[in-house]
Amino acid sequence: MPIFLNTASAYKDFKMLSDDEFFVDKSNIIPEVSKRINKKNRYLCVTKPRRFGKTSVLNMLGAYYGKAYCTKNIFDRLNISADTAYEVHLNKYNIINISFNNLPEDGDTYEEYINLTKETLKDDIKEAYPQLKTKEFRKISDLLTATDDEFIFFIDEWDYIFSHNLYIEYQWNFLEFLRDLLKDRPYVALAYMTGVLPIKKYSTGSALNMFKEYTMLNDPSFGEYFGFTEEETKILCQKQEKLTLEEISEWYNGYQTQKGIRIYNPRSVICALEDGTCQSYWTRTGKTDEVLFFLKYNINEVREDVIKMINHIPARLEIKAEYTAGQESPSTKKEIYSAMIVYGLLSYYDGEIRIPNKELMIEFESALEDDSFGYIAELVRNSNAVLDATLEKHGDIVAFYLHDIHNSELPILKYNDENSLSCVVTLAYIAARDKYRIEREEKSGKGFADFIFYPRQSRLPGIIIELKADCQPEAAIKQIKEKEYAEKLRHEKVKNILAVGISYDSKRKEHKCAIEEINN
Repeated sequence: MPIFLNTASAYKDFKMLSDDEFFVDKSNIIPEVSKRINKKNRYLCVTKPRRFGKTSVLNMLGAYYGKAYCTKNIFDRLNISADTAYEVHLNKYNIINISFNNLPEDGDTYEEYINLTKETLKDDIKEAYPQLKTKEFRKISDLLTATDDEFIFFIDEWDYIFSHNLYIEYQWNFLEFLRDLLKDRPYVALAYMTGVLPIKKYSTGSALNMFKEYTMLNDPSFGEYFGFTEEETKILCQKQEKLTLEEISEWYNGYQTQKGIRIYNPRSVICALEDGTCQSYWTRTGKTDEVLFFLKYNINEVREDVIKMINHIPARLEIKAEYTAGQESPSTKKEIYSAMIVYGLLSYYDGEIRIPNKELMIEFESALEDDSFGYIAELVRNSNAVLDATLEKHGDIVAFYLHDIHNSELPILKYNDENSLSCVVTLAYIAARDKYRIEREEKSGKGFADFIFYPRQSRLPGIIIELKADCQPEAAIKQIKEKEYAEKLRHEKVKNILAVGISYDSKRKEHKCAIEEINN
Protein backbone atom coordinates (compact mmCIF):
# COMPACT_ATOMS: atom_id res chain seq x y z
CA MET A 1 0.00 0.00 0.00
CA PRO A 2 1.36 3.49 -0.85
CA ILE A 3 2.24 5.84 1.99
CA PHE A 4 2.59 9.17 0.17
CA LEU A 5 1.44 8.74 -3.44
CA ASN A 6 -2.29 8.56 -4.29
CA THR A 7 -3.26 7.24 -0.87
CA ALA A 8 -6.75 7.01 0.62
CA SER A 9 -5.93 9.21 3.64
CA ALA A 10 -7.25 12.56 2.36
CA TYR A 11 -10.38 10.97 0.91
CA LYS A 12 -11.21 9.03 4.09
CA ASP A 13 -10.47 11.91 6.45
CA PHE A 14 -12.48 14.44 4.45
CA LYS A 15 -15.41 12.07 3.93
CA MET A 16 -15.60 11.56 7.70
CA LEU A 17 -15.37 15.31 8.25
CA SER A 18 -18.05 16.14 5.66
CA ASP A 19 -20.46 13.71 7.35
CA ASP A 20 -20.03 15.37 10.74
CA GLU A 21 -22.99 17.16 12.33
CA PHE A 22 -21.03 20.39 12.72
CA PHE A 23 -19.26 20.31 9.35
CA VAL A 24 -18.47 23.73 7.85
CA ASP A 25 -18.18 23.89 4.05
CA LYS A 26 -14.92 25.60 3.09
CA SER A 27 -14.93 24.33 -0.51
CA ASN A 28 -15.04 27.86 -1.96
CA ILE A 29 -11.29 27.95 -1.45
CA ILE A 30 -10.90 25.37 -4.23
CA PRO A 31 -11.37 27.73 -7.23
CA GLU A 32 -8.86 30.11 -5.66
CA VAL A 33 -6.30 27.32 -5.36
CA SER A 34 -7.10 25.92 -8.82
CA LYS A 35 -6.08 29.22 -10.39
CA ARG A 36 -2.49 28.44 -9.37
CA ILE A 37 -2.24 25.00 -10.98
CA ASN A 38 0.56 24.88 -13.57
CA LYS A 39 1.18 28.59 -13.15
CA LYS A 40 4.30 30.39 -11.93
CA ASN A 41 2.53 31.12 -8.63
CA ARG A 42 1.75 27.44 -7.99
CA TYR A 43 3.61 27.42 -4.65
CA LEU A 44 1.44 28.23 -1.60
CA CYS A 45 2.37 28.10 2.08
CA VAL A 46 -0.49 28.65 4.54
CA THR A 47 0.60 29.14 8.16
CA LYS A 48 -2.01 29.49 10.91
CA PRO A 49 -2.21 28.52 14.60
CA ARG A 50 -2.72 24.86 15.47
CA ARG A 51 -6.27 23.50 15.23
CA PHE A 52 -7.43 26.29 12.91
CA GLY A 53 -8.49 23.87 10.18
CA LYS A 54 -5.29 23.71 8.11
CA THR A 55 -5.25 19.90 7.85
CA SER A 56 -8.99 19.75 7.22
CA VAL A 57 -8.67 22.11 4.24
CA LEU A 58 -5.62 20.21 3.01
CA ASN A 59 -7.55 16.91 3.14
CA MET A 60 -10.46 18.53 1.30
CA LEU A 61 -8.12 19.69 -1.46
CA GLY A 62 -6.52 16.24 -1.62
CA ALA A 63 -9.92 14.56 -1.89
CA TYR A 64 -10.98 16.98 -4.62
CA TYR A 65 -7.88 16.88 -6.84
CA GLY A 66 -6.79 13.29 -6.24
CA LYS A 67 -7.37 10.77 -9.04
CA ALA A 68 -7.17 7.67 -6.83
CA TYR A 69 -10.78 7.98 -5.63
CA CYS A 70 -13.94 9.35 -7.22
CA THR A 71 -15.27 11.99 -4.85
CA LYS A 72 -17.92 13.60 -7.01
CA ASN A 73 -20.67 12.30 -4.72
CA ILE A 74 -19.13 14.30 -1.84
CA PHE A 75 -18.44 17.55 -3.67
CA ASP A 76 -21.75 17.57 -5.57
CA ARG A 77 -23.42 18.70 -2.34
CA LEU A 78 -20.85 21.37 -1.44
CA ASN A 79 -20.53 25.01 -2.47
CA ILE A 80 -17.85 24.25 -5.05
CA SER A 81 -20.42 22.39 -7.18
CA ALA A 82 -21.95 25.75 -8.18
CA ASP A 83 -18.67 26.91 -9.73
CA THR A 84 -18.65 26.86 -13.53
CA ALA A 85 -15.26 25.13 -13.55
CA TYR A 86 -16.27 22.63 -10.85
CA GLU A 87 -15.34 19.47 -12.76
CA VAL A 88 -12.29 20.79 -14.60
CA HIS A 89 -9.87 19.66 -11.88
CA LEU A 90 -12.04 17.13 -10.02
CA ASN A 91 -10.11 13.85 -9.50
CA LYS A 92 -7.59 14.66 -12.22
CA TYR A 93 -4.20 14.61 -10.46
CA ASN A 94 -1.58 12.40 -8.87
CA ILE A 95 -1.30 13.48 -5.25
CA ILE A 96 1.80 13.28 -3.07
CA ASN A 97 0.70 13.89 0.50
CA ILE A 98 3.44 14.18 3.14
CA SER A 99 3.09 15.09 6.82
CA PHE A 100 6.39 15.90 8.47
CA ASN A 101 5.27 15.13 12.00
CA ASN A 102 5.84 11.40 11.44
CA LEU A 103 9.04 10.65 13.34
CA PRO A 104 10.75 7.25 12.94
CA GLU A 105 9.79 4.91 15.78
CA ASP A 106 13.27 3.44 16.07
CA GLY A 107 15.49 6.45 15.30
CA ASP A 108 16.34 9.87 16.65
CA THR A 109 18.67 11.43 14.09
CA TYR A 110 17.92 13.79 11.24
CA GLU A 111 19.24 11.26 8.72
CA GLU A 112 16.75 8.66 9.95
CA TYR A 113 13.97 11.27 9.90
CA ILE A 114 14.55 12.49 6.35
CA ASN A 115 15.59 9.10 4.93
CA LEU A 116 12.26 7.64 6.03
CA THR A 117 10.55 10.20 3.80
CA LYS A 118 12.94 9.76 0.90
CA GLU A 119 12.91 5.97 0.81
CA THR A 120 9.14 5.70 1.29
CA LEU A 121 8.49 8.20 -1.50
CA LYS A 122 10.89 6.35 -3.82
CA ASP A 123 9.12 3.06 -3.11
CA ASP A 124 5.72 4.59 -3.83
CA ILE A 125 6.86 6.08 -7.13
CA LYS A 126 8.56 2.94 -8.38
CA GLU A 127 5.51 0.86 -7.47
CA ALA A 128 3.28 3.20 -9.47
CA TYR A 129 5.74 3.38 -12.38
CA PRO A 130 7.10 -0.17 -12.80
CA GLN A 131 9.29 0.84 -15.76
CA LEU A 132 11.51 2.74 -13.30
CA LYS A 133 12.02 -0.08 -10.80
CA THR A 134 15.29 -1.30 -12.23
CA LYS A 135 16.83 2.12 -12.71
CA GLU A 136 18.96 4.01 -10.21
CA PHE A 137 18.37 7.67 -9.48
CA ARG A 138 20.61 9.96 -7.49
CA LYS A 139 17.77 12.16 -6.22
CA ILE A 140 14.02 11.91 -5.78
CA SER A 141 13.63 14.88 -8.11
CA ASP A 142 15.36 12.87 -10.87
CA LEU A 143 13.04 9.94 -10.25
CA LEU A 144 9.94 12.13 -10.38
CA THR A 145 11.15 13.81 -13.57
CA ALA A 146 11.60 10.38 -15.16
CA THR A 147 7.90 9.60 -14.65
CA ASP A 148 7.12 12.25 -17.29
CA ASP A 149 4.02 12.96 -15.26
CA GLU A 150 2.82 15.81 -13.03
CA PHE A 151 1.89 15.82 -9.36
CA ILE A 152 0.20 17.99 -6.76
CA PHE A 153 2.15 18.12 -3.52
CA PHE A 154 0.38 18.54 -0.20
CA ILE A 155 2.84 19.00 2.65
CA ASP A 156 1.33 19.19 6.13
CA GLU A 157 3.23 20.52 9.16
CA TRP A 158 6.17 21.53 7.01
CA ASP A 159 7.67 23.35 10.03
CA TYR A 160 7.45 20.48 12.54
CA ILE A 161 11.19 20.23 13.20
CA PHE A 162 11.35 24.01 13.70
CA SER A 163 8.32 24.38 16.00
CA HIS A 164 9.54 21.42 18.09
CA ASN A 165 13.21 22.45 18.05
CA LEU A 166 14.36 19.20 16.46
CA TYR A 167 17.58 18.62 14.53
CA ILE A 168 18.54 22.29 14.89
CA GLU A 169 21.90 21.89 13.15
CA TYR A 170 20.17 20.26 10.14
CA GLN A 171 17.27 22.66 9.65
CA TRP A 172 18.97 24.37 6.70
CA ASN A 173 19.48 20.92 5.14
CA PHE A 174 15.76 20.30 5.47
CA LEU A 175 14.93 23.52 3.63
CA GLU A 176 17.37 22.53 0.90
CA PHE A 177 15.67 19.12 0.64
CA LEU A 178 12.31 20.81 0.05
CA ARG A 179 13.83 23.26 -2.42
CA ASP A 180 15.41 20.46 -4.46
CA LEU A 181 12.19 18.47 -4.39
CA LEU A 182 9.90 21.31 -5.47
CA LYS A 183 11.51 24.41 -6.92
CA ASP A 184 11.13 24.85 -10.69
CA ARG A 185 10.44 21.13 -11.19
CA PRO A 186 8.39 20.27 -14.31
CA TYR A 187 6.47 17.61 -12.42
CA VAL A 188 5.06 20.09 -9.86
CA ALA A 189 1.55 21.12 -10.90
CA LEU A 190 0.92 22.63 -7.47
CA ALA A 191 2.71 22.69 -4.11
CA TYR A 192 0.57 23.48 -1.08
CA MET A 193 2.22 23.55 2.36
CA THR A 194 0.76 24.17 5.79
CA GLY A 195 2.27 24.85 9.18
CA VAL A 196 2.26 27.20 12.13
CA LEU A 197 5.49 29.08 11.46
CA PRO A 198 6.20 31.18 8.35
CA ILE A 199 9.27 30.30 6.30
CA LYS A 200 12.51 31.70 7.64
CA LYS A 201 14.28 34.21 5.42
CA TYR A 202 18.03 33.86 5.35
CA SER A 203 19.68 37.23 4.69
CA THR A 204 18.42 38.35 1.27
CA GLY A 205 16.52 35.21 0.34
CA SER A 206 15.32 31.79 1.31
CA ALA A 207 15.71 28.25 0.13
CA LEU A 208 11.94 28.28 -0.39
CA ASN A 209 11.52 31.75 -1.84
CA MET A 210 9.26 30.40 -4.59
CA PHE A 211 6.41 30.08 -2.04
CA LYS A 212 3.77 32.78 -1.63
CA GLU A 213 3.01 32.84 2.07
CA TYR A 214 -0.36 33.41 3.74
CA THR A 215 0.10 34.06 7.45
CA MET A 216 -1.73 35.46 10.47
CA LEU A 217 -0.23 38.87 9.70
CA ASN A 218 -0.49 38.81 5.93
CA ASP A 219 -3.26 36.90 4.20
CA PRO A 220 -5.34 38.90 1.74
CA SER A 221 -6.73 35.78 0.03
CA PHE A 222 -7.46 32.82 2.32
CA GLY A 223 -8.05 34.15 5.85
CA GLU A 224 -11.77 33.29 6.01
CA TYR A 225 -11.12 29.61 5.20
CA PHE A 226 -9.17 28.98 8.42
CA GLY A 227 -11.33 29.34 11.48
CA PHE A 228 -15.10 29.88 11.40
CA THR A 229 -16.65 33.15 10.27
CA GLU A 230 -19.41 34.65 12.38
CA GLU A 231 -22.08 33.57 9.88
CA GLU A 232 -20.74 29.99 9.85
CA THR A 233 -20.70 29.95 13.66
CA LYS A 234 -24.26 31.30 13.79
CA ILE A 235 -25.46 28.46 11.54
CA LEU A 236 -23.68 25.89 13.72
CA CYS A 237 -25.32 27.31 16.86
CA GLN A 238 -28.74 26.84 15.25
CA LYS A 239 -28.10 23.08 15.10
CA GLN A 240 -28.33 22.77 18.88
CA GLU A 241 -30.22 24.43 21.72
CA LYS A 242 -27.77 24.48 24.63
CA LEU A 243 -25.47 27.35 23.63
CA THR A 244 -26.22 30.73 22.08
CA LEU A 245 -24.07 32.60 19.57
CA GLU A 246 -23.46 35.24 22.25
CA GLU A 247 -21.96 32.63 24.60
CA ILE A 248 -19.83 31.10 21.84
CA SER A 249 -18.68 34.57 20.76
CA GLU A 250 -17.56 35.55 24.25
CA TRP A 251 -15.39 32.46 24.58
CA TYR A 252 -14.00 31.81 21.09
CA ASN A 253 -14.34 34.89 18.87
CA GLY A 254 -11.56 37.45 18.65
CA TYR A 255 -9.53 37.09 15.46
CA GLN A 256 -9.93 39.08 12.25
CA THR A 257 -8.83 38.47 8.71
CA GLN A 258 -6.92 41.11 6.79
CA LYS A 259 -10.28 42.09 5.25
CA GLY A 260 -11.82 42.57 8.70
CA ILE A 261 -13.90 39.36 8.75
CA ARG A 262 -14.36 38.08 12.32
CA ILE A 263 -12.97 34.60 12.93
CA TYR A 264 -13.77 32.10 15.69
CA ASN A 265 -11.49 29.37 17.00
CA PRO A 266 -12.87 26.30 15.18
CA ARG A 267 -11.75 23.47 17.47
CA SER A 268 -13.16 25.18 20.53
CA VAL A 269 -16.48 26.03 18.85
CA ILE A 270 -17.00 22.40 17.78
CA CYS A 271 -16.02 21.00 21.19
CA ALA A 272 -18.31 23.44 22.99
CA LEU A 273 -21.28 22.62 20.75
CA GLU A 274 -20.68 18.89 21.13
CA ASP A 275 -20.40 19.13 24.93
CA GLY A 276 -23.05 21.81 25.35
CA THR A 277 -20.74 23.91 27.53
CA CYS A 278 -18.14 26.65 27.02
CA GLN A 279 -14.73 26.08 28.53
CA SER A 280 -11.08 26.08 27.49
CA TYR A 281 -10.51 23.51 24.75
CA TRP A 282 -7.92 24.86 22.32
CA THR A 283 -5.48 26.04 25.01
CA ARG A 284 -5.29 22.48 26.31
CA THR A 285 -3.76 21.28 23.04
CA GLY A 286 -0.48 23.16 23.55
CA LYS A 287 1.93 23.76 26.42
CA THR A 288 0.04 24.23 29.69
CA ASP A 289 1.88 27.53 30.24
CA GLU A 290 2.21 28.65 26.63
CA VAL A 291 1.24 32.27 27.26
CA LEU A 292 3.69 32.60 30.14
CA PHE A 293 6.37 30.82 28.09
CA PHE A 294 6.46 33.70 25.59
CA LEU A 295 5.94 36.53 28.08
CA LYS A 296 8.92 35.35 30.12
CA TYR A 297 11.31 36.23 27.31
CA ASN A 298 11.01 39.85 28.50
CA ILE A 299 8.44 40.36 31.26
CA ASN A 300 9.60 43.89 32.06
CA GLU A 301 8.95 45.14 28.54
CA VAL A 302 5.50 43.59 28.08
CA ARG A 303 3.85 43.51 31.50
CA GLU A 304 2.28 46.97 31.29
CA ASP A 305 0.70 46.01 27.97
CA VAL A 306 -0.51 42.76 29.51
CA ILE A 307 -2.28 44.70 32.27
CA LYS A 308 -3.94 46.86 29.61
CA MET A 309 -5.01 43.93 27.47
CA ILE A 310 -6.45 42.05 30.44
CA ASN A 311 -8.56 45.16 30.95
CA HIS A 312 -9.66 45.01 27.27
CA ILE A 313 -7.44 47.94 26.29
CA PRO A 314 -5.47 47.09 23.13
CA ALA A 315 -1.72 47.52 22.91
CA ARG A 316 -0.84 49.67 19.92
CA LEU A 317 2.21 48.61 17.95
CA GLU A 318 2.93 48.13 14.26
CA ILE A 319 3.99 44.51 13.68
CA LYS A 320 5.50 44.00 10.24
CA ALA A 321 8.29 41.45 10.71
CA GLU A 322 6.89 38.00 11.46
CA TYR A 323 8.32 35.40 13.80
CA THR A 324 9.50 32.62 11.50
CA ALA A 325 10.70 29.02 11.49
CA GLY A 326 14.23 28.70 12.86
CA GLN A 327 14.33 32.22 14.30
CA GLU A 328 16.14 32.73 17.60
CA SER A 329 14.04 33.13 20.74
CA PRO A 330 12.17 36.47 20.78
CA SER A 331 13.55 39.14 23.09
CA THR A 332 12.03 42.52 22.17
CA LYS A 333 8.39 43.46 22.61
CA LYS A 334 7.78 43.33 18.85
CA GLU A 335 9.37 39.90 18.55
CA ILE A 336 7.40 38.49 21.49
CA TYR A 337 4.11 39.83 20.17
CA SER A 338 4.91 38.64 16.65
CA ALA A 339 5.51 35.11 17.94
CA MET A 340 2.33 35.16 20.02
CA ILE A 341 0.28 36.39 17.03
CA VAL A 342 1.72 33.61 14.84
CA TYR A 343 0.76 31.04 17.47
CA GLY A 344 -2.73 32.54 17.89
CA LEU A 345 -2.18 33.68 21.48
CA LEU A 346 -2.80 37.31 20.53
CA SER A 347 -4.86 38.84 17.75
CA TYR A 348 -3.71 41.71 15.55
CA TYR A 349 -5.70 44.06 13.38
CA ASP A 350 -5.09 47.62 12.19
CA GLY A 351 -2.16 48.20 14.54
CA GLU A 352 -3.97 46.93 17.64
CA ILE A 353 -2.91 43.86 19.63
CA ARG A 354 -5.53 42.19 21.81
CA ILE A 355 -6.19 39.09 23.85
CA PRO A 356 -8.62 37.39 21.43
CA ASN A 357 -11.25 35.88 23.69
CA LYS A 358 -12.18 34.53 27.10
CA GLU A 359 -10.43 31.22 26.50
CA LEU A 360 -7.11 33.03 26.22
CA MET A 361 -7.98 35.74 28.74
CA ILE A 362 -8.02 33.01 31.39
CA GLU A 363 -4.47 32.02 30.39
CA PHE A 364 -3.19 35.59 30.57
CA GLU A 365 -4.81 36.17 33.96
CA SER A 366 -3.24 32.97 35.27
CA ALA A 367 0.16 34.08 33.95
CA LEU A 368 0.03 37.16 36.17
CA GLU A 369 0.29 34.93 39.24
CA ASP A 370 3.76 33.78 38.26
CA ASP A 371 6.62 35.14 40.38
CA SER A 372 8.31 36.48 37.25
CA PHE A 373 5.72 39.29 37.25
CA GLY A 374 7.16 40.45 40.56
CA TYR A 375 4.98 42.93 42.44
CA ILE A 376 2.05 42.31 40.10
CA ALA A 377 2.01 38.62 41.09
CA GLU A 378 1.76 39.64 44.74
CA LEU A 379 -1.14 41.96 43.97
CA VAL A 380 -2.95 39.19 42.09
CA ARG A 381 -2.49 36.79 44.97
CA ASN A 382 -3.96 39.42 47.31
CA SER A 383 -7.05 39.74 45.15
CA ASN A 384 -8.78 36.93 47.04
CA ALA A 385 -8.72 39.18 50.10
CA VAL A 386 -10.28 42.02 48.08
CA LEU A 387 -13.18 39.82 47.03
CA ASP A 388 -13.65 38.54 50.59
CA ALA A 389 -13.70 42.11 51.91
CA THR A 390 -16.30 43.05 49.29
CA LEU A 391 -18.55 40.13 50.16
CA GLU A 392 -18.26 41.07 53.85
CA LYS A 393 -19.01 44.72 52.93
CA HIS A 394 -15.75 46.06 54.37
CA GLY A 395 -15.24 49.05 52.10
CA ASP A 396 -12.28 50.36 54.09
CA ILE A 397 -10.31 47.15 53.42
CA VAL A 398 -11.15 47.29 49.71
CA ALA A 399 -9.93 50.91 49.62
CA PHE A 400 -6.68 49.90 51.34
CA TYR A 401 -5.91 47.29 48.68
CA LEU A 402 -6.80 49.67 45.86
CA HIS A 403 -4.41 52.24 47.28
CA ASP A 404 -1.68 49.58 47.46
CA ILE A 405 -2.16 48.65 43.79
CA HIS A 406 -2.22 52.31 42.76
CA ASN A 407 1.18 52.83 44.38
CA SER A 408 2.78 50.06 42.34
CA GLU A 409 5.66 50.65 39.95
CA LEU A 410 3.58 50.51 36.76
CA PRO A 411 2.83 53.90 35.09
CA ILE A 412 -0.50 52.57 33.72
CA LEU A 413 -1.80 52.41 37.31
CA LYS A 414 -1.08 56.06 38.13
CA TYR A 415 -4.50 57.32 37.05
CA ASN A 416 -3.82 59.35 33.96
CA ASP A 417 -7.33 58.55 32.79
CA GLU A 418 -10.38 56.45 33.58
CA ASN A 419 -8.74 53.38 32.05
CA SER A 420 -6.07 53.49 34.76
CA LEU A 421 -8.69 53.23 37.51
CA SER A 422 -10.33 50.36 35.63
CA CYS A 423 -6.98 48.57 35.43
CA VAL A 424 -6.52 48.89 39.19
CA VAL A 425 -9.99 47.47 39.82
CA THR A 426 -9.36 44.63 37.35
CA LEU A 427 -6.18 43.63 39.20
CA ALA A 428 -7.88 43.98 42.57
CA TYR A 429 -10.65 41.57 41.62
CA ILE A 430 -8.79 39.20 39.30
CA ALA A 431 -9.29 36.24 41.67
CA ALA A 432 -13.05 36.75 41.36
CA ARG A 433 -12.97 35.28 37.83
CA ASP A 434 -13.11 31.80 39.36
CA LYS A 435 -16.43 32.56 41.06
CA TYR A 436 -17.89 35.19 38.75
CA ARG A 437 -18.36 36.01 35.10
CA ILE A 438 -17.13 39.58 34.98
CA GLU A 439 -18.41 42.01 32.34
CA ARG A 440 -17.01 45.51 31.75
CA GLU A 441 -19.06 48.43 30.42
CA GLU A 442 -22.14 46.21 30.52
CA LYS A 443 -25.43 47.59 29.17
CA SER A 444 -28.02 47.25 31.90
CA GLY A 445 -31.07 49.24 32.92
CA LYS A 446 -30.74 52.85 31.74
CA GLY A 447 -27.02 52.90 31.05
CA PHE A 448 -23.70 51.09 31.18
CA ALA A 449 -22.33 49.74 34.44
CA ASP A 450 -18.54 49.85 34.84
CA PHE A 451 -18.40 46.26 36.10
CA ILE A 452 -21.05 43.60 36.67
CA PHE A 453 -20.10 40.33 38.40
CA TYR A 454 -22.44 37.45 37.54
CA PRO A 455 -22.14 34.70 40.18
CA ARG A 456 -21.33 31.16 39.05
CA GLN A 457 -22.86 29.76 42.26
CA SER A 458 -26.34 30.57 43.50
CA ARG A 459 -25.14 31.19 47.07
CA LEU A 460 -23.02 34.16 45.96
CA PRO A 461 -24.41 37.67 45.54
CA GLY A 462 -24.14 39.58 42.29
CA ILE A 463 -21.81 42.59 42.36
CA ILE A 464 -22.08 45.91 40.53
CA ILE A 465 -19.09 48.26 40.66
CA GLU A 466 -19.27 51.90 39.63
CA LEU A 467 -16.16 54.10 39.50
CA LYS A 468 -15.99 57.83 40.27
CA ALA A 469 -13.16 60.37 40.28
CA ASP A 470 -13.15 63.29 42.73
CA CYS A 471 -16.53 62.29 44.06
CA GLN A 472 -17.89 60.39 47.04
CA PRO A 473 -18.49 56.63 46.58
CA GLU A 474 -22.08 57.11 47.74
CA ALA A 475 -22.70 59.04 44.51
CA ALA A 476 -21.63 55.95 42.57
CA ILE A 477 -24.08 53.78 44.52
CA LYS A 478 -26.83 56.32 43.87
CA GLN A 479 -26.11 56.08 40.13
CA ILE A 480 -26.29 52.28 40.28
CA LYS A 481 -29.77 52.53 41.78
CA GLU A 482 -31.11 55.39 39.65
CA LYS A 483 -29.96 53.86 36.37
CA GLU A 484 -31.17 50.40 37.43
CA TYR A 485 -27.88 48.64 36.71
CA ALA A 486 -29.12 45.63 38.68
CA GLU A 487 -31.68 44.82 35.99
CA LYS A 488 -29.58 42.17 34.22
CA LEU A 489 -28.65 40.42 37.43
CA ARG A 490 -32.31 40.30 38.45
CA HIS A 491 -33.18 38.97 35.00
CA GLU A 492 -30.80 36.07 35.70
CA LYS A 493 -32.60 35.42 39.02
CA VAL A 494 -29.73 36.65 41.20
CA LYS A 495 -31.32 37.16 44.60
CA ASN A 496 -28.74 39.22 46.49
CA ILE A 497 -26.92 42.12 44.85
CA LEU A 498 -24.11 44.30 46.22
CA ALA A 499 -23.64 47.84 44.93
CA VAL A 500 -19.99 48.90 45.20
CA GLY A 501 -19.00 52.54 44.78
CA ILE A 502 -15.30 53.25 44.36
CA SER A 503 -13.87 56.77 44.21
CA TYR A 504 -10.44 58.36 43.96
CA ASP A 505 -9.62 61.83 45.25
CA SER A 506 -6.95 63.19 42.92
CA LYS A 507 -5.95 65.97 45.36
CA ARG A 508 -5.64 63.87 48.49
CA LYS A 509 -4.44 60.82 46.55
CA GLU A 510 -6.81 58.53 48.41
CA HIS A 511 -9.40 55.89 47.60
CA LYS A 512 -12.76 55.38 49.17
CA CYS A 513 -15.17 52.47 48.85
CA ALA A 514 -18.79 52.10 49.93
CA ILE A 515 -20.70 48.84 49.69
CA GLU A 516 -24.44 48.49 50.03
CA GLU A 517 -26.85 45.62 49.53
CA ILE A 518 -29.62 46.31 47.04
CA ASN A 519 -32.99 44.82 47.90
CA ASN A 520 -34.96 43.12 45.13
